[in-house]
Amino acid sequence: MFDGYDSCSEDTSSSSSSDESEEEVAPLPSSLPIIKNNGQVYTYPDGKSGMATCEMCGMVGVRDAFYSKTKRFCSVSCSRSYSSNSKKASILARLQGKPPTKKAKVLQKQPLVAKLAAYAQYQATLQNQAKTKAAVPVEGFSWGNYINSNSFTAAPVTCFKHAPMGTCWGDIAEGVRVEVPNTDCSLPTKVFWIAGIVKLAGYNALLRYEGFENDSSLDFWCNICGSDIHPVGWCATSGKPLVPPRTIQHKYTNWKAFLVKRLTGAKTLPPDFSQKVSESMQYPFKTSMRVEVVDKTHLCRTRVAVVDSVVGGRLRLVYEESEDKTDDFWCHMYSPLIHHIGWSRSIGHRFKRSDLTKKQDGHFDAPPHLFMKVKEVDAAGEWFKEGMKLEAIDPLNLSAICVATIRKVLADGYLMIGIDGSEAADGSDWFCYHATSPSIFPVGFCEINMIELTPPRGYPKLPFKWFDYLRETDSIAAPVKLFNKEVPNHGFHVGMKLEAVDLMEPRLVCVATVTRIIHRLLRIHFDGWEDEYDQWVDCESPDLYPVGWCQLTGYQLQPPAPQSSRDSQSSSSKQKKKAKSQQYKGHKKMTSLQLKEELLDGEEYSFLQGTSDQESNGSASYYIKQEP
Repeated sequence: MFDGYDSCSEDTSSSSSSDESEEEVAPLPSSLPIIKNNGQVYTYPDGKSGMATCEMCGMVGVRDAFYSKTKRFCSVSCSRSYSSNSKKASILARLQGKPPTKKAKVLQKQPLVAKLAAYAQYQATLQNQAKTKAAVPVEGFSWGNYINSNSFTAAPVTCFKHAPMGTCWGDIAEGVRVEVPNTDCSLPTKVFWIAGIVKLAGYNALLRYEGFENDSSLDFWCNICGSDIHPVGWCATSGKPLVPPRTIQHKYTNWKAFLVKRLTGAKTLPPDFSQKVSESMQYPFKTSMRVEVVDKTHLCRTRVAVVDSVVGGRLRLVYEESEDKTDDFWCHMYSPLIHHIGWSRSIGHRFKRSDLTKKQDGHFDAPPHLFMKVKEVDAAGEWFKEGMKLEAIDPLNLSAICVATIRKVLADGYLMIGIDGSEAADGSDWFCYHATSPSIFPVGFCEINMIELTPPRGYPKLPFKWFDYLRETDSIAAPVKLFNKEVPNHGFHVGMKLEAVDLMEPRLVCVATVTRIIHRLLRIHFDGWEDEYDQWVDCESPDLYPVGWCQLTGYQLQPPAPQSSRDSQSSSSKQKKKAKSQQYKGHKKMTSLQLKEELLDGEEYSFLQGTSDQESNGSASYYIKQEP
């Protein structure tokens, strides 16, 4: 695999004994490509010293020893293979570990050693002449520094199926080797070296150059999906030079033997990794597409909006009647808040007709198949009815789960829901949830899972008890069996870091932490802000992203509030968050102070034991069970 590195040592056999003491590479998941020690070729920089690289097999050698007038190939067989249009097959063979031609192995080596020695001397001269420059601090937020300084853990990419590479991340883990630019080098051209993943944080990886062993002085963070990260073998097939960092360039006399020992049996990225990244960042929604989206000034209805931009699957929608394009709304393309044109009419949802008499030039309706499909339900038998009580996340105050009522049953499983004690007389603040929505819960869900339930505004009898309330309002609870009880094995754990949309100001993506897990329900805390601004979010919400998503997609990340801001949150931060809470143009409901809930007593209800925050990653029964 490292035949091109024979030139890095004057005696390849002499290194065998010294390499016996090298520690073995720990085994990694088998689904990643295994680096083999035969067939693959690495090139060392030849500068302008009369060296050449075979265009067929990638072998480096003295230019005068190459075949043909053009010196493009190392042997007759490589020239013929190239001519027979088998270059692609040969590269594939080398990636699979098949050896190059015999003639390629016997290229002159001693002249190359001399060239490399001269090159090393030149490099040392450059290093001595270089002036030491003070490091310029990077402005802005750095996930790497944030995680390192606090020993945080980030949610893995596999937790986010809607994010790029979320479904094809594979077994990328600590220990995987990659080829990256060598920044510890004085060469005028861009060169590469091999690094191993020391720690993963979402898309971001802490890398250490091969050869540094336990020395972390030059460790660096980078986005593993970035354009400069390649699988081992990429330099060979691309004709790029591999150069050891200058800090350790004299540590070994035989770099070939070192790399063979360190990399044989290790794992690297799939050869098509960059292609998969590119494909996973292709989005079907295009600018000028028309959709129906919730009216942020009246949650009870939808309006027509036009896709103005698409960033990482997030859509900036401009309401069709906005002449200056300032009346906008941000959401993900898989958000339950957007639908195809005609959706409102088909299910009986309220809809604000546009004042425009016809479509504007260039605008066209988004095809229905682009939108997220909801689970089909059977409403023929026992089903939700108007007036039934339940618990629901308040869309105007996502930190609260409130006492709520079904106000209208629509077609295809959709429900119009109102928050008890806070509804407008005309129902303008009703909101639409599907029957399978993870944002609605049966009566008693909060109590069995020890979540504070927000009672109706002005309700005098505290602590709130459902039995008393149902009797006083002459109401019935929605049957437990009608709610969505599926709990996926999502992979989140308390304390994990991620990037999350502030749904009260959905254009903002912020540094956030998972602070509670109730089965599939996550409590998201925005770092640097008070707990009252936390939000309840489903584990499969398209508004949650891995660490590094903003960097990967080019979206702006909102960093945690600095310490100075935290100390004065009673004034400045609250004003900022108050502005953020007005995204829907509705009054943010004040969360009532609740006493610690007691277990409900009664003959008609019994409870199933809920799971703890740490045990709630998986399917479980956690609802109140109504007994006949």
